[in-house]
Amino acid sequence: MNVSGFEPLRYPFIRLNFLHQPKGNPYLHSEDETYEKQRLQSAKLTTFASMKRKTIAFQTFGCKLNFAETSAIARKFTESDYNLVDFKEQADHYVIHSCTVTDHAEKKTRAAIRQALRKNPEASVAVIGCYSQLRPEEIKNIKGVDIVLGNNEKYSLFDHIENQKTDRTEKDIKTGKPQVYEPGFSMGDRTRSFFKVQDGCDYFCTFCAIPYARGRSRSASIASTLEVAGQIAATEVKEVVLTGVNIGDFGKQNGESFYDLLLELEKLQGIERIRISSVEPELLNDDIIRLVAGSKKFMPHFHIPLQSGTDRILALMKRKYKREVFEQRVKTIKELMPHACIAADVITGFPGETDEDFLQTVDFISSLPISYLHVFTYSKRPGTMAATMEMQIQSHIKQKRSRILHKLSDEKKGKFYLENKGLICDVLWESDIEDGFISGFSSNYIRCKKPYNVNSINQIEKVVFIEPDQDGIFIIKPYDE
Repeated sequence: MNVSGFEPLRYPFIRLNFLHQPKGNPYLHSEDETYEKQRLQSAKLTTFASMKRKTIAFQTFGCKLNFAETSAIARKFTESDYNLVDFKEQADHYVIHSCTVTDHAEKKTRAAIRQALRKNPEASVAVIGCYSQLRPEEIKNIKGVDIVLGNNEKYSLFDHIENQKTDRTEKDIKTGKPQVYEPGFSMGDRTRSFFKVQDGCDYFCTFCAIPYARGRSRSASIASTLEVAGQIAATEVKEVVLTGVNIGDFGKQNGESFYDLLLELEKLQGIERIRISSVEPELLNDDIIRLVAGSKKFMPHFHIPLQSGTDRILALMKRKYKREVFEQRVKTIKELMPHACIAADVITGFPGETDEDFLQTVDFISSLPISYLHVFTYSKRPGTMAATMEMQIQSHIKQKRSRILHKLSDEKKGKFYLENKGLICDVLWESDIEDGFISGFSSNYIRCKKPYNVNSINQIEKVVFIEPDQDGIFIIKPYDE
């Protein structure tokens, strides 16, 4: 709002504070009074300035990579004349960072557009990311959307919003082929940062649209990646999560490898904990596993995509491994790190998955010391090979299989937690408070809680696991050495 159009009745507290200040304060000494006048003048200028600043809100869907990129994009606005507000609040501009991995993810984007326009019908709405990349015309035709940017162009969102015409009669759509590698990391959480080290994918699995949305695999050099890591190390962040589309593919265009990167990150000062996000089974080699096992910096927490427990379905998916490779990775991890957490992705209802295929998958997962599952119900993605395959599975069958896998995941997680009773472990405490407790994650990704203590936030504490509470969160006690 223009300061010259200041509305006294709408902001009575500002008129009271700044337009009717007494000339002197009998309770202050002269030097204190001078300071008080300076403080009030500074506050006055700050308030007027903030009234002129435009507001912008971000909503992010999908993977950790999206969150890292959103944070990097948002910083361009907060470093300029914009105030960042929650997406549930009224804003001048709304930005939705979209996902296209499932039909449900795309529905969330459309719902967020409606939510934004309910809050402020006059707001500018931008949709960026994978959904925008693959179906820009579909998003363009949604009432209220002004800007549609693909995965290359989203990094110039600031310029697009700054150059937006006042009448907004023309929609701004840019979706070139994703080729650029743009580094990024999330901020705003003192405890943890998602650190993008890779983008794109060369695999073209038959169920997945992400290679079309994000382009070919690419990354910066190790040297450049370490420079960005140094920026994170200069903050208060204690834990970094390495993220990307296919991070195990890091560095191949530069004659480097993901293992080479990990070796250098191991030496980095200023970051106490590093987690590795999803790595394909054939790329998670023994060198990487041994490095984590012998490291105090890398956490014993692995995320390995399985997708199916039968080689027949893996072949239909065009995955690059057989199930024995996955099994060997899990066994190697547990041999070297008995208390390591191992998460696995699994897709149910893939075209052609018979009852026998599904039961084999359940039996295979049951036989392995997996800690929990990320269960995905197959969703037909336009433009993928699987979308045109015969023997598409009926929805009610997919949902039934999904429930079985979710139940199996709960059982696996419960067993994993019980195996850790009495374990001595380090926990990084976070800032969220619930019912008088703060929570945090152990090195092997077990969520713990203790009574709120402000001095514990963003601190690493050695504790003893007592037992899971009714909410599934571990009760702990401090470890007395």
